[in-house]
Amino acid sequence: MDKMKIALIAHDRKKDLMVKMTTAYQTILEKHELFATGTTGTRIQEATGLPVHRFKSGPLGGDQQIGAMISEDRLDMVIFLRDPLAAQPHEPDVTALIRLSDVYEIPLATNIGTAEILIRGLDAGFADFREIVHETDNRPLSV
Repeated sequence: MDKMKIALIAHDRKKDLMVKMTTAYQTILEKHELFATGTTGTRIQEATGLPVHRFKSGPLGGDQQIGAMISEDRLDMVIFLRDPLAAQPHEPDVTALIRLSDVYEIPLATNIGTAEILIRGLDAGFADFREIVHETDNRPLSV
């Protein structure tokens, strides 16, 4: 399996959970290329030592930067641990990111349970979805 490009995003009250998850699955994630919004990326790097390409903070445009990568077919998976109980000032950006994931058939986990299933599936080699999507859309297979 080729190296996958994975975006990691977490709302403020979910950042500790994201750090715990990336620490628990570090041996799987280290085989892939990681991208994250500002603070989330810093926290992951500090806790795990994993290399993370960091964008701006979500409210400052980081969600949009990741959305641009999705629309340019440069991401394979998004793990976005959202806080459904807190109002987000950049909610339109969050909604746009979710929409783009659906438009471009990018697997998106918005909670720890789904994130774990995606990571374990990735580890088991269940990544054929990218080839199926590319064949269907006649997009090039390389990203």
